[in-house]
Amino acid sequence: MNEIIEIKKDGVQNYQKKPSYIYLDIITGFFVAVLLISNIASTKIVQIWKFTFDGGTILFPLSYIFGDILTEVYGYRASRKVIWTGFFSALIMSVILGLIGIAKPAEGWQFQDAYMKILGQTPRIVAASLIAYFAGEFSNSFVLAKMKILTKGKYLWTRTIGSTLVGEGIDTVLFVFIAFLGLYELKLVLLIIISNYVFKVGMEVILTPVTYKIVYFLKKKENIDYYDYNTNFNPFIIMNIKNDKN
Repeated sequence: MNEIIEIKKDGVQNYQKKPSYIYLDIITGFFVAVLLISNIASTKIVQIWKFTFDGGTILFPLSYIFGDILTEVYGYRASRKVIWTGFFSALIMSVILGLIGIAKPAEGWQFQDAYMKILGQTPRIVAASLIAYFAGEFSNSFVLAKMKILTKGKYLWTRTIGSTLVGEGIDTVLFVFIAFLGLYELKLVLLIIISNYVFKVGMEVILTPVTYKIVYFLKKKENIDYYDYNTNFNPFIIMNIKNDKN
């Protein structure tokens, strides 16, 4: 359903339908949850088969899938708001965990060292994640939006995978270097980059049929299929101003 909102311009009163999307808030919630959980899980390096990567990599590719869905269905402007929501959520988490870490532990609580060894790394990892996330997510959203116009809305797989190749590449290199350079040997850092990138892009490819189904479902239910023809792609615009042409 659409909400009717009152608009006043130059003293003239008129009314306009304001889109009311059913699933946008739900996707935003999952997006932020994936980001926060990934940041904490990244404190552990795991090995699965021949791949070596931080634990957050297992879940983090979902954030790019959510990003693809947001941009494809709702447009770059909606995606921009969600990316900033995730950014500030991760920043708040980092500050709170850091403050708790430096606070004096209660008498009898003997797990301060364990807390600092795991969550004590979180501020650095979140800082790395925020920088990489910002550059990667906006690159991903920008490439997808432009490719949608270029392909005239056809061949969804080319833009979901193509945008991921760019976004995940930027994200992975920035994150691993900032988070782990100097903490681990350079050989391990490079191995983590390669493993992360292959795994993330592979997840995007494998889950493409799922992405197709979700995109089709949302476009039908929300009655929207946004094209960013006149969009302002400045990532630093947080608030939507009505006459800014997105």
